[in-house]
Amino acid sequence: MLKIAYHPIYKHPLPEKHRFPMIKYELLPQQLLYEGTCTEENFFEPALPEDRHILSVHDKTYYNDLKELMLSKSAVRKIGFPLSDELVLRERIIADGTIKGCEFALENGIAMNIAGGTHHAYSDRGEAFCMLNDQAIGARYLLKNDLANKILIVDLDVHQGNGTAEIFRTDHSVFTFSMHGKGNYPFKKEISDLDIPLPKGTTDQEYLSLLKKTLPELLQQVQPDFIFYLCGVDVLDSDKLGTLSMTLEGCKERDRFVLQLCSDENIPVQCSMGGGYSPDIKTIVEAHANTFRLAQDIL
Repeated sequence: MLKIAYHPIYKHPLPEKHRFPMIKYELLPQQLLYEGTCTEENFFEPALPEDRHILSVHDKTYYNDLKELMLSKSAVRKIGFPLSDELVLRERIIADGTIKGCEFALENGIAMNIAGGTHHAYSDRGEAFCMLNDQAIGARYLLKNDLANKILIVDLDVHQGNGTAEIFRTDHSVFTFSMHGKGNYPFKKEISDLDIPLPKGTTDQEYLSLLKKTLPELLQQVQPDFIFYLCGVDVLDSDKLGTLSMTLEGCKERDRFVLQLCSDENIPVQCSMGGGYSPDIKTIVEAHANTFRLAQDIL
């Protein structure tokens, strides 16, 4: 059975007119239930993970300052959310959703987190709506518990996974692959194991052709026994913070290809949703919902 991490805390209150579409975390599970893609049985509620899992990735001073709300004003500004106890609690619970999702992926082949994909979180700081790097935490959890030996992170958000690249820069048990908009944030990129920067206006055909050539080759090269998939929908041409020109159908085909390839190769995959900033919330929810529909079909 497809298992999906979701907690009501995922929808966090923000100041009016904040550009982050927090409402999607409430609407997405409602849509999946309404249309019958999922039932209540598919969802599980994450809790607080043990600090040691977070500290396997994040600097102790940074993590303590985050929990104690002691970050500097400039550090909070870079994160982009008003700092509060509930926000930090939310971030820790999202990380637990990904950790538990790893276990479910090992059992079932695929597991999902309604939130997550916080790939701009570095080992010692947060950026761009990201404070704790959920998939990095999940990867270290697998490695430390001998549940995986070689991990591939497939980051297809429109923004480079700069924090993830920094965290695993010297860790050869994790291969980081980021395919992103060349002109997008972050404007100073880190170096992933494989970066594919895409020119402005990249279409479905160009994007999918490159992905379908690259990913099978990577599986042969890396030989991963676990994959993390960051399936941001900010690749859409309607996205306010993206520079690519993909359609809903193109984004859906991207997800279908990745999930089907993982299934065909019998490699467990944990999916975190990542970004999506189209002006119409219905577009964001529909694009994310496609990922869950495909996961159910493949399972």
